Amino acid sequence: MKKILVRSGMSPLDTFSADEIIKRNSIGNNVGNLIYAYSIFRNLTTDDVELVSDYYGQNPNNADMINEKYDAYVFPLANAIRKSFIPTLNRYTALIEKLTIPVYVIGLGMQFSYEPNISERRSYDGDVKRFVKAVLEKSNMLGLRGQITSDYLSHLGFKEGRDHQVIGCPSMYTFGNNIKIRELKLNDSSSISVNMTPTADQRVLKFLNDLSPKYNNLNFVPQDMDELLLTYAGAPLLGPSVNSELENYPNSLHSHIFKNGKVKYFFNAPTWIEYMKTIDLSIGTRLHGNVVATLAGTPSITIPIDARMRELSEYHNFPRVTEEEISENTHLEELVEKVDFHSVEKSHQKNYDNFISFLAKNGIDHIYDKNAEGVKHPLEVQLESIQLQQPIGPITACPLDEMRKRLEKGYQLMLTKAEKTNKNFTKKIHEKNIMISSLKNDVRRLNAKIKNIENSRSWKITKPLRSFTTKISRPDS
Repeated sequence: MKKILVRSGMSPLDTFSADEIIKRNSIGNNVGNLIYAYSIFRNLTTDDVELVSDYYGQNPNNADMINEKYDAYVFPLANAIRKSFIPTLNRYTALIEKLTIPVYVIGLGMQFSYEPNISERRSYDGDVKRFVKAVLEKSNMLGLRGQITSDYLSHLGFKEGRDHQVIGCPSMYTFGNNIKIRELKLNDSSSISVNMTPTADQRVLKFLNDLSPKYNNLNFVPQDMDELLLTYAGAPLLGPSVNSELENYPNSLHSHIFKNGKVKYFFNAPTWIEYMKTIDLSIGTRLHGNVVATLAGTPSITIPIDARMRELSEYHNFPRVTEEEISENTHLEELVEKVDFHSVEKSHQKNYDNFISFLAKNGIDHIYDKNAEGVKHPLEVQLESIQLQQPIGPITACPLDEMRKRLEKGYQLMLTKAEKTNKNFTKKIHEKNIMISSLKNDVRRLNAKIKNIENSRSWKITKPLRSFTTKISRPDS
């Protein structure tokens, strides 16, 4: 049986508890990462192929072990082309350069502003080029999330159609070409799922936040790691979403959404998708929050806030509105009337066929080659014997025993976090002290060298000449 290593924080077969996920950062800071990883595991696991998570390992020293144990390495990447991810990307590049097995990139994207200047010089252009070249030495082409990423790689010198191909987000092909959106009849009792991003425009956040008092059957589905910490233990732990004063965002236990227990945090794709099947409408600024709704057949409205979301929304033809279309006077009913909830269905077959052609060009086996319609896929069979973790609500809505347990574990998490932060801080101080000491030694050596030169016979003999040269170079004004 072939074994394929997959870049992911956890396998769909893992059942880590909330505190384990926090300690391991199994979601890569965003639980949306589990959705496209689930798609890869579901679609590439066959009777002849086993997929194994790398748990975000990125050590180039493991290359020999990987070459020996695995037949290929799959990288489902999201917005990897961004400044903060470049150190990680460079480590993966160093690892890939040492590998002798095929390496497949499925879903590489960028994080630029909504209207990016593709030809703008970026400090990490060289890093991205090196990564792409390393991958192309191990596979035929890269699969990209959208046209903006494709244009960027073309700008760097790689050819569309030969070196890279737009395939969208692999999460959209979790169930192959099977997407069918239900009809929506919106009313006051409709069940609504809201997702938000702290960096969204305040008009959008206010609009989304104000939906809660109007619709009793509304739940907020957070995705960030710091939101998990807040939900699980009431502890922000210096996360960007909750450790700041941000209006119109549920980043505190004092917010009405948390006070009323209208929060659900998911730990795996299957339970998230099943929940979305019970929802009438999903709306917000989170891509995968609305992808999950789409996979469940639930109507959704996506509000793209940057080029990352824009290119995927355009490629998959998600029902969407721009930030500019939302004002303080906007009502949800207006947006519902404005979008076509079935738009995503109209382009999905073509996108699916394109995705399958990408897999074929790279010689990647998948379940749609091997399984007859209606037959359970290998991953589904494996999941039947596993009890998946259920979503959690906020600590403030827990029974006393559960609250006590979460507080105890939350304290340990905070303590571990503080110790790690202190250790890193001490390490940085030590490294700076070494650097300062080295610079001081350099200065001492240079001063000694200058002193030796000044005491030398040749320096003393040429002193009158230097004085004369200095004098004529600065004539009287």
